Amino acid sequence: MNELANVSPPPDVRVLSEQIAERSALVRERLDRTAGREVRVVAVSKSHPPSTAWAAALAGHREFGENYAQELVGKAGFLAERGIEVRWHMIGPVQSNKVKVLAPVLGWWHTIDRSKLVRTIARWSPEGTVMIQRNLSGDPNKAGCTADEVEPLVAEATEAGLDVVGLMGVATEGSPQLAAAEFASLVAQADALALRERCIGMSGDLDVALAAGATTVRLGSMLFGSRPGSANGGPSRA
Repeated sequence: MNELANVSPPPDVRVLSEQIAERSALVRERLDRTAGREVRVVAVSKSHPPSTAWAAALAGHREFGENYAQELVGKAGFLAERGIEVRWHMIGPVQSNKVKVLAPVLGWWHTIDRSKLVRTIARWSPEGTVMIQRNLSGDPNKAGCTADEVEPLVAEATEAGLDVVGLMGVATEGSPQLAAAEFASLVAQADALALRERCIGMSGDLDVALAAGATTVRLGSMLFGSRPGSANGGPSRA
């Protein structure tokens, strides 16, 4: 029997959970008002301690995103020890040598952008749920494949037995007009490929993404506040 499964959260976790619940209610109201449809919220707990993910789970969140493999696996174990079942999303770049350790705990892979990664995930996570990440800005220093590479990669991943559910993209920061155009392009391509998921939008460009047709959004600071150690409590895009 798991000795931690019935452990009551300490007072600080309960207080934080109440704060997250209040923020989550405001987010849900915003989603309902702006989108008028069901939108999946992935709570991005990157750089926050495992206790913050615990608090968010107590507040009702069951979809969590992380950027780094080690952090995701650690938090997954922390919540599992406490009998809390959630779905984990890998939203950061994935190195092929990290796939094996992620596969047992991961629900969705968001950042598939190359053939080698498709083959590795198909080996360690057969029938895994994936999204193809498209580079929306065209900046070669940014992650993601080009628009022309998306369809062949979707076909390759499907042929490999993976469940390709949609496309993911990160918009150029600082220009709502440019972000709207980039999001619209991704949504149009997802529609053309009959993919149901459009994972676009973070805390800083949420309304633009919702207007474009987002079905999944990644929210960090909007739910948790500034990340620990961020300069001057500065804002986070997620």
